[in-house]
Amino acid sequence: MEQQRDVVEYGELVSRLGNGAIWPTLAGVIESWRDLVLAPSGARGEAPPPPIARALNSLFALLVLITIVWISLATLKLDWMSVWSYRADLIKGWFTTVEVTAAALVASTVAGFVLALGQRSFVLPVRYFSRFLIETVRCIPLLALIYLVWYGFEGAFGVGNSYRLISGILILTLFESAYISEIFRAGIESVGKTQIESARAIGFTRTQTYRYVIIPQAFRQVLPPLVGQLVSLIKDSSLLSVIAIAEFTQSAQQVSATNYDNLETYFALAVGYLVLTVPIAMWSRWLERRFKYET
Repeated sequence: MEQQRDVVEYGELVSRLGNGAIWPTLAGVIESWRDLVLAPSGARGEAPPPPIARALNSLFALLVLITIVWISLATLKLDWMSVWSYRADLIKGWFTTVEVTAAALVASTVAGFVLALGQRSFVLPVRYFSRFLIETVRCIPLLALIYLVWYGFEGAFGVGNSYRLISGILILTLFESAYISEIFRAGIESVGKTQIESARAIGFTRTQTYRYVIIPQAFRQVLPPLVGQLVSLIKDSSLLSVIAIAEFTQSAQQVSATNYDNLETYFALAVGYLVLTVPIAMWSRWLERRFKYET
């Protein structure tokens, strides 16, 4: 009976192979694995990979990165408790960075929008002053700008330590507004001229054209790069430590000077910045996909 059953099963297998019932299944498995490792549209990236492929490859990249960092640190004798004992100072500096960044973001966004409108002003002195200010600030490194503005104001107006944090916010606002204004300008100029001419044809004033036609469409274009600029703003705030503003980097430098554990302290500093920047960078990527125009 067992021999007869084996013969029957073997016959069914041969029949299924002959009918092509198993091969399509194997081909489907191979194709599914191919979809996990190869982009659907090749290097062009026009079509997004399946969600399972994105999740698995993201997990793979994260595990590889963690493994590299762990292997690099495993050979070193690190004293993490020395950094943990100063966690209150680091957390305080971390929150100071958040406060400075938030204030500078609001101020630089408003200033950048004003400068972008200034570049399109029909009053020529306003237009050329805006352009000159933007290009000048963009051509000066932030570190040099910090020294120029801080010591210039301190020497000219006698600004004391009580206004050091406000001065840092103003410096970041001046620097970031130059880049944000270019983002706004590009978004405004991306609106088609035919739409502006149509708005004028139906009797819209210049203010109404900006309010109802240009700004809503430009906002859709500038939102992703504007959020991405926030990541740069967070990282740029670390340079305020050179004028002794007690932000995250300054706190880490003080801890490092106390416990002499430079690697442990600056590793904690890097992790603290990653906690701030990675979610914002991911949000920026999502906004790029969400507000992407089809061409």
